[in-house]
Amino acid sequence: MNFFITHSKNVLALIMVFAASTVSATECVPSHWGADDQIGAANRVNPDRTVAAAKLIKKGISHPLGIEIDPSMPAYPPRYTQLQVVQPTQQFGADMGVGWNGSYNDDILQMWLGTGPQLDGLGHMGEAGQFYNCNEGKDFSFITGLTKLGISDIPPIVGRGVLIDIAKQMGVDSLSAGQPITSDDIKAAMKAQKVTVGEGDIVLLHTGYTDANLKNNPALWAGSIPGITNEASVFLASLKPTAVGADTWGLGAVPPREGDKVFYDHVVLLKENGIYILETMNTGRLAAESVHEFMFVLGQARLKGAVQMIINPVAMW
Repeated sequence: MNFFITHSKNVLALIMVFAASTVSATECVPSHWGADDQIGAANRVNPDRTVAAAKLIKKGISHPLGIEIDPSMPAYPPRYTQLQVVQPTQQFGADMGVGWNGSYNDDILQMWLGTGPQLDGLGHMGEAGQFYNCNEGKDFSFITGLTKLGISDIPPIVGRGVLIDIAKQMGVDSLSAGQPITSDDIKAAMKAQKVTVGEGDIVLLHTGYTDANLKNNPALWAGSIPGITNEASVFLASLKPTAVGADTWGLGAVPPREGDKVFYDHVVLLKENGIYILETMNTGRLAAESVHEFMFVLGQARLKGAVQMIINPVAMW
């Protein structure tokens, strides 16, 4: 199937996605999965696609797509990570009371779940107080957690993963800070790398930015990123994936190119199309070994009411 928008049917689909992305909050159109739907593009995960994805495993190789989370790593402010390891009830050599000389460690974690490798749920970003499927934030967002669109309701995301190597297409090891990625850039990379995107796939973009800068220049890494343009998010949505991600802490360019809205890719994907966003994915090995399709498996921690979740999906080929 041709995904480069050369057929009139695909052009119409792209126009319809763009139109949906520009509808105002007062003209909200319910999801085609139904007015009560809470999981959006996760509806595209089905047994047939899972079986087809499993057939992509030829070498038995697995690779973690989540980067290592270091409490000292920068994060989008005011987010942070703090870890404490403790030995409760063992102060001054006290017996832990199990009938033998036991010793143990526990850990206490305080962090923002939108730090490091993460899944953005459908309750993460909306516009004018409105979120996916015409849900009003005032009706479901509370200090104790979301009552709709929480990540605990998302089924395991299993399917065909594809890597689009934008850095290779542009002839660099890493894109530069704020460098925009347009739909033409994505289509050119797909064509050169013989990558197709099918409905329900998980699409990852490799920019090389985290590998190049997280450790060597953390201030630059945290302050700006290369990323997709607003129109590129509309194009990606038209391919009907389950999720779209990149090896950067956000998906859209920061700062955005002139005329674009910063982070508006989140509105197009999450709010208007129910497509999940995967951030700070560990794509370097896939790019280095030219792995462009693989089985993708994600079972996120099911914390009731959570908006986002730190994740470590697995790529297998």
